[in-house]
Order: sequence, then C-alpha cells, then structure tokens
Amino acid sequence: MPGGVYVDIVSVVILNWNRRNDLREGLIRLREQSYQPLEIIVVDNGSTDDSVEMVKRDFPEVHVIETGENLGVEAYNRGFLHATGEYIVILDDDSFPAVDAIGKMVEQFRRDPQLGVVAFDVRSYGQFEEWQRKRHEDISKTTQAKISKSLQEKLSVPECDMSNKEKLSTSASDDTEPVEYYMSFNGAGAGIRRELLNRVGGYPGEFFLYMNETDLAFRIWNAGYKIKFFPDIVAYHKASPTNRQSWRAPLYYTRNLFWLVWKHQPAPYVFTLTFQLLYYCFYFAMEQKASVYLKAAWAAFRQMGMILELRKPVQDHVARNMRVPYRVNFTFYR
Repeated sequence: MPGGVYVDIVSVVILNWNRRNDLREGLIRLREQSYQPLEIIVVDNGSTDDSVEMVKRDFPEVHVIETGENLGVEAYNRGFLHATGEYIVILDDDSFPAVDAIGKMVEQFRRDPQLGVVAFDVRSYGQFEEWQRKRHEDISKTTQAKISKSLQEKLSVPECDMSNKEKLSTSASDDTEPVEYYMSFNGAGAGIRRELLNRVGGYPGEFFLYMNETDLAFRIWNAGYKIKFFPDIVAYHKASPTNRQSWRAPLYYTRNLFWLVWKHQPAPYVFTLTFQLLYYCFYFAMEQKASVYLKAAWAAFRQMGMILELRKPVQDHVARNMRVPYRVNFTFYR
C-alpha cells in the first residue's frame, strides 16, 4: 500500500479455552503486525485459568466476549457477529500470524473479488522459533554488511553494478498456480470476507469440535466464492497434543464426517459415502481395537433427524470437486 497507509479495518477473532499463556503470546504477536488498524476480539469459552482477567488487565484494546460455558466452535460465531472489519482473521488461542501475514491477506482480497477465504500456511511453533533464530542471524549479517559498505565508501571502493540483475517477485502468491479441486482451510489461520460470512453463516454449532471448517467451506464454494491457499501468508500454531490423544478427536471427527455428508452432499452421493464411512468405522475399530469409531457412528445416527433438518445439498460440481479427508481421520490409534 502506498505510504504504508491502510484504510480497511481487519477484525481478528480468537476463541480461547484455558490457554492463558499461549493466548498472551498470540496477543503480543498481533501488536507486532505491520498491518493496522486491527480490531481484536477474544471469545472466552468459560475458562478457569485467569485468561479473561489477564486480557482485560494487560490488553485493554482487546474486546472480550465471555460465554460462561464451553460452547465449542459455536462461540466463534459470537465473535463474528461483533466484528466490524471488512475482513476477519480466524485464529486459535494457540496460534498467531507472521508479522506481515495480515497485510498480505488484505492485498489478496483486494486483487480478487471472488476470493472468499485466504488460507494461511499454518506452520508449527518450532518453525517460528527457527525463523526467529535466522532473523537474528540475518540482522547481525546486515549490520556487518552496512559497516563493511561504509568502510568501502570511505576507501572509494566502487560498488557493483546491479542494473542487469533480475528483479525478484515480491510475493510468492503471484506465482501460485490455480488448482483443479476445491479445498477447505485450517482454522488456526485464515482470513474471510465478513459479508460472505454474514451471507452463508458461521461455524456449525452442532459440530462442537472438528470439521467445522469443512462444513463452512462447502457453503463458501457453493455460494460461488473461492478458498485459496497462499504459501507466503504464514501463521504459527502450538498444536495441543492432549486433544489429539484423547477420545474427543476421533469421536467428533468421525461423527461430524457423517453429518457433513448428510448436510451437504447431493442425494446420489449420500448412500455411497454413508456406507463407506460405516465400513471404515467397523474396519478400523477392529484393526485398532478402538470402539470409539462405533460410538461416533451411533452418535451420528442418533441425531440424524436434527441434521437432516439442516440439510442443504450443494451443487454437483462442488460435491465432485470438494476434497474431504474421509479416511485420514481413522488413523488416531495406529
């Protein structure tokens, strides 16, 4: 942007549940963003670890919404409703964007009016620590280079002619090739147009946890908008090993896969995909000696009537091209 002036307010919505220290770091990183102004909203899902008090005390610029209980991903929707920015950045309580990520995101939205979601390249926190180390090394090298250049100028050493050097692309995003399939996004780092979110709705509250991004992705593609991944727009995530090792992940992932099919797939695909998921539940339950997959299937069918009331099949081209990891989710106990 010319002169470094930004005019569009960007809202950042973070969902927190008992991740006080990680949330603090994320809010500190948001203060370091090169893009401003930011409207930061923290939705707290009934934390008991002093998270809310910490935010109110140390980050007075942040708007806090308290749910009073753990509503799961539905709580994000409360933050979305309070957002006033043209674009909304979605983060976890243990994730944060790279210092230039939000500015790059806004540029991509401005270039393409049909771009509904900017999917960040969500990397591990270890990669952030490596980036910090290299950054300190680069700063040291730059300082040494400036000193060396200053000495050369004093000694009248002619500079190298750089006029024939090729100019490097300013953004890796410009070279991103169009994909032939429809993708979802990682909720630990993504940007979305607020007007699109208002149009298609937010996260599915009935899911509680997991696959909520894919549910929203179906509706976004069906509305005629695109979701695009940009490798140079980065976020960092401290994935929680506790959730991945508990019963909750395979239960909710598996149950919500059934619900995705019943909510969004056109009739010709529903029977085939349901049978496929049932086969996976029985096969992997025996292979991994894990009854949780069968419990998830039962939970899905038990509330099938509620899900069918929400059913809005997508267009056929969306159903055919949307990539859903139906089998990957059955690998928790391998």
